[in-house]
Amino acid sequence: MTAPQDDFRLTPEAVKVLAHPLRSRLLGALRRGGPATATTLATALSTNTGATSYHLRKLESVGLVADTGDGAGKQRLWRAATSSHSWAPSELSTDEDAATALSWLQRDYLRLFSTEFGHWLDVAEAWPSEWQDAAGQGDTWLDLNAEQLTALRADVDLLFERYREAGGGPGSRRVTLWQAAFPLEADDVPGTDDADTSTADADTTSGTDRP
Repeated sequence: MTAPQDDFRLTPEAVKVLAHPLRSRLLGALRRGGPATATTLATALSTNTGATSYHLRKLESVGLVADTGDGAGKQRLWRAATSSHSWAPSELSTDEDAATALSWLQRDYLRLFSTEFGHWLDVAEAWPSEWQDAAGQGDTWLDLNAEQLTALRADVDLLFERYREAGGGPGSRRVTLWQAAFPLEADDVPGTDDADTSTADADTTSGTDRP
């Protein structure tokens, strides 16, 4: 799957370090806001500087954040080492702790999405109508095999990259786009008896008409 050039592939050790509420937020804050000191981050995330410094060093130990070298005195100025990270569950599944950490991390991202999108819904009416019309949500159902789904996600990533390289136009704002792709009949696991029945009648209509 394609990703930004500086995408960080999570290793078992990295995912075990990242799967922590404060560390995940620290990395997100550095990616959004750019370099910052532990003191600045602690204030923004309502924690203390000592804990923030400790967790930043843990993230540094697996290559997720880095010291810019531009800090003043004993104040280290931290930055995100890459603009994104990705993972392959199959690369982490042989390490039980890493697999558990990945499960927590993905559910934490789900909670974050719910929080951020919920906040947008709370304030959307204050935005100009063109922004209200441009933002939104939707879903589509498709019949795909695993290879096709991998190719589809790669195509979507390429589309994102095209807009990233183009840069923002007049009046631009930072926009977040979340992706989730998974089998609709999640209980029909391939290779099990229940999954051997035909799926030819599966509904693949756009989810806007979902019951």
